[in-house]
Order: sequence, then C-alpha cells, then structure tokens
Amino acid sequence: MLTPHQVQCIHSLIRDCGQLAQKMAAEPFQVYEKGVADYVTNVDRTLDRKLAAGLMSLFPGDRIITEENSESWRSFLEPEGAFWFIDPLDGTDDFIHHKPHYAVMVGLLEQHQPIAGWVGAPAFDRLYYGGQDWGLFEVVGDRGAEPLLPKEPPPPSTNHCPILLGYKDQKRYGDAIQQFVPAARFDSIGSFGLKVLRVIGGEAGIYIYLNRRVKLWDTTGPLAMAKAAGLVCCDLAGNPLRFTPDAINLDTLAHRQTIVVGWQSYVETLLEPLQKAIAQVGLLDQPS
Repeated sequence: MLTPHQVQCIHSLIRDCGQLAQKMAAEPFQVYEKGVADYVTNVDRTLDRKLAAGLMSLFPGDRIITEENSESWRSFLEPEGAFWFIDPLDGTDDFIHHKPHYAVMVGLLEQHQPIAGWVGAPAFDRLYYGGQDWGLFEVVGDRGAEPLLPKEPPPPSTNHCPILLGYKDQKRYGDAIQQFVPAARFDSIGSFGLKVLRVIGGEAGIYIYLNRRVKLWDTTGPLAMAKAAGLVCCDLAGNPLRFTPDAINLDTLAHRQTIVVGWQSYVETLLEPLQKAIAQVGLLDQPS
C-alpha cells in the first residue's frame, strides 16, 4: 500500500516532468535514432533521469527500470518483488511532431503482475492513475483527484465497431480486418497509455497491438488501470497477458505476446474474426 504522501509525491513528480516536457518542446530539441523507426530525444533522457531519481528517493528498496537506462533492465531478472517501470515520453513520435498525444508514465509490477499505473498527459494538464483494489482517478491541473469512472460503449453491431489500432498495424492489417469486421472503424493516437484510456472511457471498444515491439514500461501502468476498469487483457489467442521473464524478450523487455485490451463484449465478438484476419496476412514479427 502506498501512503498518501507517496502518492502525492508521485503526482508532483509526473506533473513537474510534464511541465518540463512542455517547456522543452517549445525550444529546439535533439532527436536521435535508437533503431529502425525508433526515435528518442534529449527530452526523453532528461525526464528519464528525473523520474528515476524521484522514485529511487521514494522507494529505495525497489527496482527502478527505465526506458532510457538499459543497465537498469538487468534488474528484471532479480527475484520477485516490486518493479517500477518508467516511460518518460510514451508516444515520442507524436512529441517530435508537436502532436498532443504523448504521456509521462509510471507503472508498478509486483509478483509479476501490474498493480498500479500513472499516465500523465502534459498537453492536456491531466493525470490519470489507479490500479488493483484501489480504483481509478483523474487529476486536472493542480486540483484534487476525482474518481475516473469507466464507461462501457455500446456493444459492437453491424454498423458500430470502434477499434483502436496503431498506425503501423493499421497499415498492415487494416484491410484484412475490415473484410472480416465490415463495421470496423479505426482510430489511433501516439501513446499506448492514452489509447488504453480511450478504451476505459468508452471512445473505443477494443485496442489491438500486434507487432510485438511494446515494452514493459509501455504496458505496466496502463494495463494495471485497464484491469482496474474491468477490461479484458489478453493476447490474440485469448490467453491472459503475462509479465513473467519467460514471456518477455529479456534483451529488450518487449512482450512476446500480441496485446488485446477491450470490453468483454468486444473481445468475445471480435477475437475470432481478428484471428482469421491476422492469419490471412501473417504476423510480421514472430516472437523470439
């Protein structure tokens, strides 16, 4: 259990980092290529260090794993315990192109289960957080926290089926999915965390992530919140998502599973046609 003081310190830390990101975005910043179509900025690195230092001071006995400090990834192999995952800028591509849908994220994994998460949206001056046996909350600006109530959308029908699908997945699989789900209407934004929040808020019924490049710092916080909202979190085959080392690529901390997050009515209705659509195209990245 986190104390009210610890929760408030986490909120202040994330909001401070969000305000710093906004300030640095208004000035020239540096962009580097980490890998193929994988970019990082000096803003990511600055926030990464600030978040890590803040969480280390709050939780000195826990493991702090951050996206931009690959040395920290090794601690994921240590015995079970509490792991804090930091994504300093979730949706870096959107940040680079001055789009608003990026987030500052923190997630807590205990006994290899996501139990709490924080998603800060600096461009909107909002913070979303919550988790297992805790509930969901929203903070606007410097106001107090208010309950965030999940909103289930109408079930999928022959003329209504809102789906969140990443830009790359939509380009590769969108046409095939449309064949098997004619009512599918696709939408996407940059941040994994903000996409999950759109499902929690009922703006889409399901979010599908297929290319297996998403990492633990992308998923831990948002999926803790998704579970708290009562959403189904599984892979394309319907298996529960796993966070144990055998289910993770230990070189990158990427999930080996595909990811499906959605309301039960959408998952039950769409899983089989989605499987057929993806099988028709073939998964681009097989688990390693």
